[in-house]
Order: sequence, then structure tokens, then C-alpha cells
Amino acid sequence: MDHAQGRTEGHSEELRAAAGHFGRRRFLTVTGAAAALAFATQLPAAGAAAAAELDGRRVTEDPFTLGVASGDPLPGSVLLWTRLAPRPFEPGGGLPASRVSVHWEIARDERFTRTVRRGRATAHPEFSHTVHVGVDHLDPDRVFFYRFRVGDWISPVGRTRTAPSPVARNSGLKIAAVSCQAYHDGYFTPYRHLAQEDVDVVFHLGDYLYEYAVNATGGARAYTDRTLPAVFNRETITLEDYRLRYGLYKSDPDLRAAHAAHPFVVTWDDHETENNYAGGTPENGVPPEEFLLRRAAAYRAYWEHQPLRRPQQPEGPDMRLYRRLRFGRLAQFDILDTRQYRSDQAYGDGWQVPGPESENPARTMTGAAQERWLLDGWHSARTRWNVLPQQVVFAERRDRPTADFKVSMDSWDGYPASRQRILAGAEAAGVENLMVLTGDVHVGYGLDIKADFRDPGSRTLGTEIVATSISSGKDGADRPANYDKLTQANPHMRFYNGRRGYVTVALDEGGARADFRTVPYVTTPGAPVTTAASYVTEAGNPGLTPA
Repeated sequence: MDHAQGRTEGHSEELRAAAGHFGRRRFLTVTGAAAALAFATQLPAAGAAAAAELDGRRVTEDPFTLGVASGDPLPGSVLLWTRLAPRPFEPGGGLPASRVSVHWEIARDERFTRTVRRGRATAHPEFSHTVHVGVDHLDPDRVFFYRFRVGDWISPVGRTRTAPSPVARNSGLKIAAVSCQAYHDGYFTPYRHLAQEDVDVVFHLGDYLYEYAVNATGGARAYTDRTLPAVFNRETITLEDYRLRYGLYKSDPDLRAAHAAHPFVVTWDDHETENNYAGGTPENGVPPEEFLLRRAAAYRAYWEHQPLRRPQQPEGPDMRLYRRLRFGRLAQFDILDTRQYRSDQAYGDGWQVPGPESENPARTMTGAAQERWLLDGWHSARTRWNVLPQQVVFAERRDRPTADFKVSMDSWDGYPASRQRILAGAEAAGVENLMVLTGDVHVGYGLDIKADFRDPGSRTLGTEIVATSISSGKDGADRPANYDKLTQANPHMRFYNGRRGYVTVALDEGGARADFRTVPYVTTPGAPVTTAASYVTEAGNPGLTPA
């Protein structure tokens, strides 16, 4: 039995054991627990047991309120997504518990005069009427346009592209990285600008949504033209809570525009489930089986609402999210999950003085199976760039330039042995151009990855590009209050900015250029975008310098 299978079976037993003891639990009745256990393994039934089918001509309201998306581009394939939800702020999205037939087509042009593939998919009520269509047999490295139809309703048009052939000597690739989009902290204005960028693919590095309550006026958005339903003014716990919250987030027009413009590659961090959870350990002291029910709900809703392929479909509270994508001979992307398998944070989490507990060699950020998968993949890679899209800050980050410094126990600083194994594995595999893409911290950083962070003169092994948040942290500042302390304490920190926005990275055979794109405010809509700074790193000579 492999590690993943054993973990899944163990969790299933815990979930079943929990079902008999949930009558007095804080948030679930016995009936709720039974429903949670049912959905944890529930798949659409076939034959006579299948849900009845709803004729699309009986859908009287626009079902495509949450837009369209594509993701995980392969050389001959792309994944297309939509969800049917005429009323996304209601349980069930405004549709009955029936199957709905959805027609899709993909073409070379936006007017669909040159359609290359078309077909039909079923939106199942068990999956919240979401649709995941893997379209195969496409030409590599080509832009396509796609859309869906139900009855007389036609979706917005999406634009996507396939990856280059694995043997292609592609000369360039431009990516974007985004993270952390708290609806209640502001508008998603950076996405409106990102939708206009010329990028090949967008990496979302976590915190796609937040579990926290959103009040009737949308928090910092301070709506005066609408009132949000009370269903959002509570923390997400149940499957219905998470599904409704995705409905709220995906109702944002700027987020929909970015999804329609570019394929996304997504990975989660903590808030898609609960702040700072670690593996099966919750932030708060609830029983583990209760947290696993919540995690199963969060993972199910995440897969339903993201452009993810079938291998990522969860089994109860377990979901294989780490995966590998390759873009010709230029770049390999190893997308990590640093939340599901990690050891619990040392010293009670937060910023702490490092010590024996955090430095214990047995501690892991990735789990053993994912670590082996990553290092084995590097040994067989033959690409110019090896890029690691992941969640939390990888390089060391001291909070002050004195000997009594503290580091974040939730970042790789709380797992230094795990970080060192990754770096040793990269070196053993001959990885020359390592780039780490990071989110989480609501600021933009440019960091050199050092062989020994205690010695600024030690070799630079790679670079880390940290994307600031889309909206989390509200408006922010160009120079946050701790700017001087942090830059003095970390000489390998080449850039630090606290505004909202995103980052683009252009890769080619000779080097990489990172443009940190920021907006001056998000608490009111319509902010312009500027390039706060640009940095380059030369292939074969890691380290960031101003462009």
C-alpha cells in the first residue's frame, strides 16, 4: 500500500468514527455529520440511481454568472471549467438537484468560425453543477478560444493556450503569479489589469478565498449599491458554506476577467480551509476528526470551483494537488502543496526564536512522498529553468538585524531541515536555474536563495520571487513600517514592497525578468497599475539585480 492510499484509508476510518459522536459537536448535528460523510465519497450515480436530467431549455436565468476558466495546459490538451449557477448566492446555485447537459466548443478564433473540437459534458448536482472538460488532441503552443452553452444561454468566451511540445526549443515564456484575495479587504482591481497583460499562464499561489465572515457591505469594499446575504456573514465550515463562498468570490467581475483571459495553474495555502492549519492539525483546538470533516468540505469545494483535472479530484479529506507541468525545453514547473502534509508549526506558531524544536531534522514541510517526487523529477528534468510555484516564504527572513531575531514558524524558516533537503536535492540533480514562486505574505519580495543564510558571502543557489496579494491587507504601503529592519536583517533581500498587485516573470534561454506590478489602492475601485520595480537574473548566474 502506498503512502497516499494508507493516509486516505486512515482518514476514512476517523471520519466514520466521528459520525457516531457528532450529536453534541459545535457545528454539526448527527444529520449534518452523516451528510458530510456521504459527500466525502459521493460521486454521481449511474443508471436508474442517477439524478434526473433537467432540460436546458427550462433554465430561465443566465447560468453562467461565475464565468469560465481554463487551467493546467499540456502540449495537446487544456482543461476547461464553468459552473452553472443562475443564483450563486443561494444554496444549490438556483438549480434543482438534477443533471444538466452542457455543450462546449473550442476554436482558433474568437468568433468561432474555425472550431476545432466540440462536445457535451454533464453538470452534476453532486459537484455543484460544475463542469471540468479535458480537451485533447489540440495543437501544442497555440492560443484557443472556448465557450459553453446550456439551452439558449451561451457563456462568455474564454481564451486559453496549450503548452509547447516537450522537445520544443521555445525561446520565451511569460508567466504571472498571484495570491491572497480577501474579498472583505478590497476590490480585485489587480485582476482587471492582469486580464490585459500578455502572459502565457497565471500561477495562483494560494488563499484564493478566505474562511472569514463577509458582512452585508462587503467589508472594506463598503458597498452602497448592494447588500450581501447573511449566509456570508459567518465563517466557512460546511460544504455548503465553502460552495457559497466560491460563488461570492467568483461573482467578482475582475476575477472573472482574468480567468477568461488566461489559463490558471492553482495551488492552495491555508485560508481555502482554515488559517494556518498544518496537515490534520487545525488552528483551533477542535477534535481532529471534526477538522477532517471540515477539510473534506473545503477540498471538495476547491476542486469543484477550480480548473483542475481528474487526478486532482479529492477522496474525502485527501487531495493530490502537487503536480508537474513542462513548457518545452525552457521551463519545468513543480507545483507544491506545503499545507496538507506538513508537520505542525513549532513553538506554537507565529514569529519565534529558532531552536531545537523548529530545527528538528524530522520536521517536514512537504511530507516524504512529495519530497521524493520533487527530487526525482529534478533528476530527470532537462529544462533550462526549474520553477517551484508554492505557498510560503522559502528564503530565510529575520525580523530584526540583531542576535535576538525571530523567524516565522509558518514559513520554511520553521522547517529549515526540510528546506535544506530541497536545496541539497536541487544541487545533486544539477539544477542550475532554480526559481521559487511564493505568495502568502501580502507583500512583494525579491530574494536570493543562499547556501548559508548566516553568511551573506555564501553561494547563491537560486532566486525567490514573492507575489504580493491581490487585495489581502487592504491598500498597503510602498515601504511598510518594518522596511528598514527587514532589509537590514536580510542582505539577500533585494526588493520589498507592500502594495497590492501581482508579478510577471519573462523567461528565456539567457535569463529571467521579474516585473512587480502594483496598484495604489484596493479599498475603492478603479486604481491604475504601475511597475514598482524590475529585476533580472542571468541564467547560470543566480541572483537578482535591478533591471
